Amino acid sequence: MSLLVVENLRVYYPIKGGILGRITGYRKAVDDVSFTVEVGETLGLVGESGSGKSSTGRAILGLERIHSGTIFFNGEDITRYVGKNRSLYRRSVQMIFQDTNSSLNPRKRVREIIAEPLRNFERLSRAEEQRRVDELLSIVEMPLSSAEKYPFEFSGGQRQRIGIARAVALKPKLIVADEPVSALDLSVRAQILKFMKQIQEEMKLAYLFISHDLGVVRHMCEKIAIMQNSRFAELGTRDEIFNNAQHPYTKELLASMPRPRKVGGGNV
Repeated sequence: MSLLVVENLRVYYPIKGGILGRITGYRKAVDDVSFTVEVGETLGLVGESGSGKSSTGRAILGLERIHSGTIFFNGEDITRYVGKNRSLYRRSVQMIFQDTNSSLNPRKRVREIIAEPLRNFERLSRAEEQRRVDELLSIVEMPLSSAEKYPFEFSGGQRQRIGIARAVALKPKLIVADEPVSALDLSVRAQILKFMKQIQEEMKLAYLFISHDLGVVRHMCEKIAIMQNSRFAELGTRDEIFNNAQHPYTKELLASMPRPRKVGGGNV
């Protein structure tokens, strides 16, 4: 049984006009997209800005309204529950954001940021919560003293580690990672990807990995979907996409891909 099955997903944004701001039409952000994600698997969504890849991820998290389509999670149709904050699905599916400056509350200490999902879904004593936050900081190799600091006191790579710690706090089954390393320097990028792979193996996580960078996607993903104009141009395994691409757009993307650079023993 597949962990996540998405069938004929559509996300349309209303176009408003006139003095009264009435809806005059719709812009198709995601148009008839279908895919599956297996337990422990990483599916990459690749495309240029505006292709629909981020809208797809946000719809799966309930952050965008689904116009039509069906989402199955662990064999259950959960389409109507996607946006429910305290549903089992929301506990099982978390997100790593691109922009840590906006995704981490600057007014809260790191301890509060990481503990937030725990407080929403679990009833822990103060001591239990503190132990759990310390464990999560250790998983991403951050000093325990980090818990008492604020996000602005850390580098971009460190803030992304904090974001990862928060994302795995509830031991989810699927994480939507939206351009998680695009804002980071090359050397820091390799460290974050390494953490993500380690955590995936330890927790048997599945990733929906959204990126415009084919090199990073090739490193992280077993399956890859190429998005163009709100639809899938091509969907296949890593080898199929990189060694036997069929769609002209996929071939165009591959032709423009820079040569891989070795960082930390691996190509990125």
